[in-house]
Amino acid sequence: MRLGFIGTGQITKAVINGILSSKIKYSKIYISKRNNIISKELGKKSKKIFIYNDNQKIINNSDWIFLAITPEVAKKIIKNYKFKKKQVIISFISTLKMNDLKKIINVKANIVRAIPLPPISLKKGPVPLFPPNQKVKNFFNHLGNSIEIKNENLSLNFWTTSAMMAPFYYILQTLSEWLVKKGVKKETAQKYITSLFVALSQDAFEKSFNLKKLVKDSQTPNGLNEQSVKELKKLSFFKSLNKTAEIILKRLKKKS
Repeated sequence: MRLGFIGTGQITKAVINGILSSKIKYSKIYISKRNNIISKELGKKSKKIFIYNDNQKIINNSDWIFLAITPEVAKKIIKNYKFKKKQVIISFISTLKMNDLKKIINVKANIVRAIPLPPISLKKGPVPLFPPNQKVKNFFNHLGNSIEIKNENLSLNFWTTSAMMAPFYYILQTLSEWLVKKGVKKETAQKYITSLFVALSQDAFEKSFNLKKLVKDSQTPNGLNEQSVKELKKLSFFKSLNKTAEIILKRLKKKS
């Protein structure tokens, strides 16, 4: 299987790093030279990775094509390329719906929309897919946990929650910086906060059948966690999360 990536940003980098450390069988990986720093870095990791200036050449030589470009770039350049029939095309483009993709690609190919995130480099995390496709599902199961979605409108909700990645990292940064201001060394603060949230996330994952109970069980009467929840509720922190999600979803629906 020959894999081709149009666009060489952080997501392409993460997916390829995941592939290189996985059991996925492939003969070659073709990547575009769009980001010279990332493409050079990836090229040094395997003799099976080839860097091309010409995206059409990548398409011609690949069995599977991954579209890892922004919606704006996609609308400008994809129409200029010729894809092959029955080729598997996986789009990472968040705001370009299936019907629009089909019109732009203009061949009867197997098109799937996917939502990979940076932890895929560690073979961690969910990868929502639309529409269901067994081969693509098996592929991403080597890199994380595939979640098949039968309704495209429903998939927009998953794209919305994936937009909470940066806010999550911002929380880690904020708490780490708070510890530093209190006299903790930066390295220690960052290691503690990231380790703490990894442990909490793992615990939540194991008990995901009842998150409401997990919230309740993590608080003791008049305890510190109970106080933290109350203070954040006063600041409308949790309501703001939902409000932000609705704003992101509205944007996705508008552009889709």
